[in-house]
Amino acid sequence: MSPNIFLKVVALGLMTLTNCLALGPPAVALGGAGNFVILAKSGVSTVAPSKITGNLGLSPAAETFFTGFSLIRSSSGTTASSSQVVGTLMAADFTSPTPSTLTTSVNAMITAFNDAAGRLNPTAVELGAGTIGGLTFAPGIYKWSSNVNIPTSITISGSSTDTWIFQVAGTLTVASGKAITLSSGALAKNVVWVVSGKVTINSGAVFNGVILGATSVALSTGATLHGRILAQTAVTLQQAIVSS
Repeated sequence: MSPNIFLKVVALGLMTLTNCLALGPPAVALGGAGNFVILAKSGVSTVAPSKITGNLGLSPAAETFFTGFSLIRSSSGTTASSSQVVGTLMAADFTSPTPSTLTTSVNAMITAFNDAAGRLNPTAVELGAGTIGGLTFAPGIYKWSSNVNIPTSITISGSSTDTWIFQVAGTLTVASGKAITLSSGALAKNVVWVVSGKVTINSGAVFNGVILGATSVALSTGATLHGRILAQTAVTLQQAIVSS
């Protein structure tokens, strides 16, 4: 075996070993919902200027439930654009095949929510009685049967292949100016927050992760989210920044 081939084999083996050593639960499959940075069922509103990078989807609600975006429909009628969005916007009353695409994506969102909420054998339960400011979270599943409040910044620490699921039976609130910080290579796409109540990200706060919300998600003035918002009711933004 030539030296170059040997080195390639060793490198491949190390890559495989690294993937096998990923910590945390199996990843939550988002399916078609993963094509959207914001996906909601009843409405998406913005107080301009917000800055959104990625696609927005709305179903079964119609185009009129996109508010504050000043939409411009494409010539095909299948998508729309907005000066606040780097990406496309789609609603349930747009031209085919958009309605069926959105139905498939919303169903995938609900499936992902049920999957994440139903994961068993949590790493820890009821940490801080729901007040988790200042904590650092290693890969795993964390579960609360109550509301969760983040009054001071928290850290999610792990590699780029590690995974986290945060199961919140109540509401989730991030205080103004506080952050959910990623460290040691952790990626927002591998952090799932599955929340049964309302999610509130207050002014100037920074949120990292994918929100699977059974109800609404609200970002106040100057809030930033890196990840996705997949909400089964409405999403409200106020001069917020959202990107995947």
